[in-house]
Amino acid sequence: MPLAEAGVFSVTPVRIHMTPKDRAVAVTLVNEGDSPIVLQADLNQWSQKPDGTDVLVLSEDLILAPPIIKLAPKGRQVVRLALLRPADASQQLTYRLIIREIPEASAPKNNIQVPIALALSMPVFITPPPAVRAITCSATRDASGVSATCANGGSAYAQIREIFLKRGDKVEASFEGGPYLLPGARKVIPLKAQQTVAAGAAQMVVSFDDAKTQSFDVVLP
Repeated sequence: MPLAEAGVFSVTPVRIHMTPKDRAVAVTLVNEGDSPIVLQADLNQWSQKPDGTDVLVLSEDLILAPPIIKLAPKGRQVVRLALLRPADASQQLTYRLIIREIPEASAPKNNIQVPIALALSMPVFITPPPAVRAITCSATRDASGVSATCANGGSAYAQIREIFLKRGDKVEASFEGGPYLLPGARKVIPLKAQQTVAAGAAQMVVSFDDAKTQSFDVVLP
């Protein structure tokens, strides 16, 4: 019976930040496995629909050199991610760098195993100083439970790490995760509650990836 096999590799950093002055940044690839692997990089322009659904479109705005990377067992290589287009002076540019294994390229000719192609997707942010997030959040309550609706009206991304719906010192519902909100997008985020949350006024505390928080006064119907 054929076995499933997949190489193991890692990429550093897992999230790439650039400024308009940066022409290129270093990315380190490491083969954590005991077999050679071949990796391929694709660059995608990353946007979101108004409902927060991700949209990826292949882009030539950036290039990873070299685009094909061969790594020996336990090997590592530093490659360069370079911006080819002028950066926006006011709006953050957002991309996804997707690095995937090409299992056929490194598999033995007599291999009877079934290769599995692994892929890692890293966000790339090119942020001018004026670009900032601008988040607003509200709460809704229905038969399925309590949800937070958050929108980003700013010019830079936001990543929500935690949401707490509180009344006084008591947390009545919460969320832990990491969804991104790109400019112009909104997301409906279900909150977990141990018991039914009553209608009325409450406070929603939202924490972001930069450890900053925002509080919103909300009213549950």
